[in-house]
Amino acid sequence: MDSAVFFVNLFLFALTLTNFLLIRKPKDSTPVSVSVDLLIPVRNEEENIPELITALKSQESLEHVRFIFIDDSSTDRTSELIQTKTKDDSRFTLISAAELPSGWLGKPWALSQGFAASSGEILVTLDADVRLKPDALVRSINLLNTRGLDFISPYPRQIAISFGERLIQPLLQWSWLSTVPLFIAERSTRKSLAVANGQFFLVKRSALSRISGFERISHQVIDDIELARALLASGFHGCVVDGSQIASTRMYDSFTAIKSGYGKSLWKAFGSLPGAMTATLFLGFTSIYPLYLTMQFNPLGVLALELIIGTRLLAAVGSHGRIRDAFLHPLSIAVLIYLIGYSFRNRKTVEWKGRVL
Repeated sequence: MDSAVFFVNLFLFALTLTNFLLIRKPKDSTPVSVSVDLLIPVRNEEENIPELITALKSQESLEHVRFIFIDDSSTDRTSELIQTKTKDDSRFTLISAAELPSGWLGKPWALSQGFAASSGEILVTLDADVRLKPDALVRSINLLNTRGLDFISPYPRQIAISFGERLIQPLLQWSWLSTVPLFIAERSTRKSLAVANGQFFLVKRSALSRISGFERISHQVIDDIELARALLASGFHGCVVDGSQIASTRMYDSFTAIKSGYGKSLWKAFGSLPGAMTATLFLGFTSIYPLYLTMQFNPLGVLALELIIGTRLLAAVGSHGRIRDAFLHPLSIAVLIYLIGYSFRNRKTVEWKGRVL
């Protein structure tokens, strides 16, 4: 067992280092003439709207761009703020999503309404809490076109302030950076290699149309990963890229919000209960067991712990996160395992944006 955990963690470190060195980064800000439509689903987002619109208005080097807000039955001032702050800018459109039909979840339904109203050659889905740098869109589009891909997901920098956030949020990038060979995933159509983040996602209209828009993910809680899988299954190519220099987001502002957010999705993240149990055992074996061995003064345990913390250090540097939080990795994994159990236990009662999922 001691040598096994060492070699497994050595492999994880080698893979993380390879991804760290090779991951695509949007850099080219050459102006583009292709038509672009941003689809932005919103539901009770009045706190985010002012900053979001300011960031969208600042986007550079795009000849043809539209920003399509889809209001999903907001009960606050979301719609009013959008209308007020965009009334003199013809690039902005606000539509109201139709009543949520049976078999659909809110976000995929809103996106499908935006897709029907769009015409751009490139479509971008963007969450309301994401903040884009002025050249974020043009750099992402140039990377998409230069690499000859059908979709990319520029992973935003995850801002984590409270202790609970700092324990959990860095695991988002770490999870795929340490387990998915991105250099293979970019040219593969294997669904098992799909990595995506719906917070910021670019896809060619031709590809999205071929899979009937968002219909395939109508009921999917983890809609972003499932959208990437649907595209890959249809023969299209794409991958996650490093978006930490062009986009940022603070998903949650407390551990209570983290429980609610992860509670709605973690039970689906591993495909099934056996899948979740396997993932939990793997996480415990690679991240908590080395700490136990280290406390027993086991040399291989010390090395295994250093290697797994090394993967977190690489992820932190690559995503512009807090480096010192990497040393809390065993505690982070323990809390993540708790959240997986919480998600399964409460999967029929968890509410998100006022709806039970």
